[in-house]
Amino acid sequence: MSATPLAVLDLVPVSSGATAAQAISNSLDLATRAERLGYSRYWFAEHHLNPGVAGTSPAVLLAWAAAETSTIRLGSGALQMGHRTALSAVEEFGLLDARYPGRFDLGLGRSGGRPVAPSPSSGGPSPVVDGRAPNGLPIPPPFDPTPMLTSPRIAMQKALLQLPNATPQNYAELVEDVLALIADTYRSEVGERAHVEPGRGAGLDVWILGSSGGESALVAGRNGLRFAANYHVAPARVLEAVHAYREAFRPSASLARPHVAVSADVVVADDEATARELAEGYGPWVRSIRTAEGAIPFPTSDEARRHVWSDADRALVADRIATQFVGTATQVVDQLELLRDATAADELVVTTITHDHADRVRSFELLAEEWARR
Repeated sequence: MSATPLAVLDLVPVSSGATAAQAISNSLDLATRAERLGYSRYWFAEHHLNPGVAGTSPAVLLAWAAAETSTIRLGSGALQMGHRTALSAVEEFGLLDARYPGRFDLGLGRSGGRPVAPSPSSGGPSPVVDGRAPNGLPIPPPFDPTPMLTSPRIAMQKALLQLPNATPQNYAELVEDVLALIADTYRSEVGERAHVEPGRGAGLDVWILGSSGGESALVAGRNGLRFAANYHVAPARVLEAVHAYREAFRPSASLARPHVAVSADVVVADDEATARELAEGYGPWVRSIRTAEGAIPFPTSDEARRHVWSDADRALVADRIATQFVGTATQVVDQLELLRDATAADELVVTTITHDHADRVRSFELLAEEWARR
């Protein structure tokens, strides 16, 4: 059996013709099945103003999932901290921990700012030659998110999520405040103590999620926290991200050595042709995100084939298509092992989206069975 744990990242996808209520029911069903299949963690992402994604509040989803499971670790992958405070995050997860002690990962995402360049370090990530890492893992050219992040829709989203005239807190300071509130060591500028109840002393594992070797990786390393690198979102930067984190790592009371999880987008079926048919909707779905239209309800394969592709469209999604692992369980696990080995990941976090819930469940079943055989 592989010694590398497999976890699940769930966006609570809404399929075309379905409702958000159905998507939530499907995700809760998948969480219970993932627990029985031996997955180590089940994380919910946070997204807003996306018709095809119902995961707007990880804490609410986690409360429902905790009530239907008993052993699998649950978490946020990640809270978007650009419109939150440290106190709100600790209080929400403190409530969860009070009801279901010791089961939650508090995953924090940077969101709401510009990438910060990685600091100089000795050495560097493994070289990429002809779009591949030395072991053959696909590493495509980087995607420029600037047009998406500066779009009117994203500006509207920020305006709706934040109070008028609010400014996101410096991310490094925000993470330090989260840690201090949990540890019950927080002091205001005038020395006032803050006791978060429930929240202080909660059995939470704090994770930082990041897509590059910038601020998120550095904050995770310098605070001795667990780090999850987003290969499924930004595959071009994954080697840079894990390298920067390890270079910056300082042992903490909760973690003696660096601990890395890496995400991947996969679709598994009984044969490759079926898997590729199930993954047909992925391209139009990614395109809808990267054009800043907002994630569309995940299309059927027939709906996806009706999309008329321009050269610009294809270029927009090329890196994500090239790094989605699609095929039989053997084929996909071979690719996941390349990802694990190239990044020296301690864990892998898998996300799968198909139009039909039964196909998504089957994908996770086949993956778990093959992973256990390795």
